[in-house]
Amino acid sequence: MSVTLAEPRHNVRVSFEDGRVFKAERGIELGAFVRAATAGDDLPTAIAAIFNDKLTELCRPVILDGHVRLVRLNSADGARIYRRSLTFLLIAVANHHFPHARVYVEHSITKGGYYCEVEGREPFSGEELQALQAHMREIVEADLAIERVEMPLSEAIALFDKVGDTEKLELLKQRRKSTLIVYKLLDTQDYFHGYMAPSTAYLQYFALELASNGFLLRFPQQGAPTEIIPLDAHPPIYDVFAEYGVWLRTLGIRHVAGLNAADEAGRFTEVILVSEALHDQRISSIAAQITERRRHARLVLIAGPSSSGKTTFARRLAIRLLALGIRPLAISIDDYFVNREFTPRDEEGEYDFESLYTVDLPYLNQQINQLIAGERVVMPRFDFHTGQREPGMEVRISAEHVLIMEGIHALNPDLLPDVDSAFCFSIYVSALTQLNLDRYNRVSTTDTRLIRRIVRDARSRGYSATDTIARWDSVRRGERRWIFPHQFNADAMFNSALTYEWAVLKPLVEPLLRQIEPHSTEWIEANRLLARLQWFRAVEDDHIPSDSILREFVGDSILDNYRPWLAGT
Repeated sequence: MSVTLAEPRHNVRVSFEDGRVFKAERGIELGAFVRAATAGDDLPTAIAAIFNDKLTELCRPVILDGHVRLVRLNSADGARIYRRSLTFLLIAVANHHFPHARVYVEHSITKGGYYCEVEGREPFSGEELQALQAHMREIVEADLAIERVEMPLSEAIALFDKVGDTEKLELLKQRRKSTLIVYKLLDTQDYFHGYMAPSTAYLQYFALELASNGFLLRFPQQGAPTEIIPLDAHPPIYDVFAEYGVWLRTLGIRHVAGLNAADEAGRFTEVILVSEALHDQRISSIAAQITERRRHARLVLIAGPSSSGKTTFARRLAIRLLALGIRPLAISIDDYFVNREFTPRDEEGEYDFESLYTVDLPYLNQQINQLIAGERVVMPRFDFHTGQREPGMEVRISAEHVLIMEGIHALNPDLLPDVDSAFCFSIYVSALTQLNLDRYNRVSTTDTRLIRRIVRDARSRGYSATDTIARWDSVRRGERRWIFPHQFNADAMFNSALTYEWAVLKPLVEPLLRQIEPHSTEWIEANRLLARLQWFRAVEDDHIPSDSILREFVGDSILDNYRPWLAGT
């Protein structure tokens, strides 16, 4: 094979996963290639792309040959970009109509959306929301570019100083890079943490609705990217977020800049102690609710998604119940797993350990009813090494006892169909953070759980950050199927988020994320988390109480060896 002289090539070539290759003049936007490749398909819109193993906005010019994987609206990255871009559209239109008002994106809501409030004026009326929504739709139809501008940090600081955005100015104190990406739409220039859609035409699906003292920005869920799902009236999760808002005001912290300022002022130990005291109050309140129903509530069911702190919560609740004269006996749903050969399999033929039907439901229901009736029962014990169920300890409970069962299926009505619901008190646990970067750059509750899990998996399970991130999509699918639909069956909700936790998790998770192989699929997610962590000041975990929810993840929990069932035997 010989080497010969070639003519210079003035075009670039982009290949797609289906093997097709497109070419165009060097410097054309990536979006032009993506539109050509997806023309006429009936799949969810591609809103970004993985170009040469890096998440890339469609507005970026292509100057080198590359390979593309499409990021569609039904992917995690695609959904995040859609929500972020839609938020920017709302902010730009609100600024145009009400230049002296300040819109705050407070928290997410179930079934797709954000709860928002406005300051500097009265809450928007129904007519004003209709006008905002109508203008947003006009801007979508106009297909306006969402302009991306990289400017020197000093210029960005001057921009935010001019408009009086003190929250951004405080946040930018943590910025170490010399430049900042700012986006422009209508008369608004602002910083948003993460990538944007290339234009407003991508933002077809949304609605504005009145709610409480504010309003809702509704958008599709990831699994149904073209559908706005109707809401139930006042979901209980609103009250949980409202409570967390009160906690933040108690601490004098509204955003990450306030948390950083508390550390700078030497107040971080106070933030930790007050945050933990607020958790104590809530756990004590739930224990009191159980006590009030003591004559009937014989079984406490605790469910929640991965890394929500269910185990520590259950043990702290057991201690509160003991202090109130109620003896807890813990039951592990895992011990009622069917023998391995009977475990359900998924569509690919792999064991589906997330399925409800990994549990021997008739046997579990039988033993719960026997225990409630005061009968002596030989509890099972599942051996995960052999995949077989074996006889465990023999127990019998009295009227002084309450059973505690914790697991992902605990609130699913199909778990205990033969047990009288009057005997049950159910609790939903999740880390529902409301501490955002600023007015509308959110810290996702899912991200909080993910970094918790990365730290815990590395410390106690021997998994790398690559392993944890690789499994995360599967975990999330299981949550959406088996946990989230049943969260509102709960008699009580416990928010396990701690105001200060990202600052403590930062020095533990950053080295783990940086060990991930660059250009891998997991590196894209790691890079996103590292970018979010940059805004937090790192804090050591020295002053975290030994029974804190956070100790379940960072280690040294006094509750590690506490087993509530020892108090019940």
